[in-house]
Amino acid sequence: MANKYLFDNLTSELDKSKLITDYVRYFLDKTQSMFKYTNLPDTIPQKYLELLLQTRSNVGIIKVDDNLYAVNGGLGGEPNVYYIPTQYTVANPALKLSNTYTIDKDCVVVYNDSTNQGLLPLLNKYAILLAENIISMRMTIINERHTALISAPDDNTKASAEKYIADIINGKMSIVGENAFFDGVRVQPLSNVGISKVQDLIEIQQYLKASLYNELGLSANYNMKREAINSTEATLDNDSLYPFVLNMLDERKAGVERINKLFNTNIAVDFSDLWHNAKHGGEVEQVEKEENGGEEHDKDSDAQ
Repeated sequence: MANKYLFDNLTSELDKSKLITDYVRYFLDKTQSMFKYTNLPDTIPQKYLELLLQTRSNVGIIKVDDNLYAVNGGLGGEPNVYYIPTQYTVANPALKLSNTYTIDKDCVVVYNDSTNQGLLPLLNKYAILLAENIISMRMTIINERHTALISAPDDNTKASAEKYIADIINGKMSIVGENAFFDGVRVQPLSNVGISKVQDLIEIQQYLKASLYNELGLSANYNMKREAINSTEATLDNDSLYPFVLNMLDERKAGVERINKLFNTNIAVDFSDLWHNAKHGGEVEQVEKEENGGEEHDKDSDAQ
């Protein structure tokens, strides 16, 4: 028998706010694997370093009792010639400190990206759109169970109609046992466009997910032609996938270089295998094409 406490959060309803939050969390689970670090001190777990960078847009590296820590803080102080903050204020109860550090002298600040945005604005945008689409899909599927809108002239009839609709939403065969219900209600037929609309919503869902993955540097096809596409079309926008993730990598490498210089460490960072393969996959395909005399290798013909 399954432990019922494992399923306490399951529900038959789709709460939009929770759906958006869940989407953002699932996306952050995936973006955790974007980069890999080597020689990080034990006091800076990669999981929390990346989580701070992606959600808070920057992280401060400080030394406390000869140990390095990655902490969240506030940027401030008199700006430099490029209007960049020069101080980082940290309040951390666990470390029992409240202090203002001079950047690149007492601490190092690493940015997620060059504009200090982080991933939350991007992830939240797509989470909202995906949540709206999922709710629309659910309502379209539910509307397939009945073919008319119901209007009621009084409270009793309205209550009976609401129970009837609630039973339909919950997947129950509903029964109305009062003649007053049939005498009082009016119905307005709904247009029968359920199946085609569900197909459209599925395409939107695929498009939104692919658009997000593309912005994060992973090639995800969202072909809307409903027909086969050739390899040239499939890789047409590959060059547009990488500027953002390369900017994120550049900021991390620059930050790691400053950490190594200030604290005499030997930390390094690069793309994880998945993102590294995505970045260099097109280059590998081009080399294979050149080795085959300029002709594209047909893997399907080999299989035959």
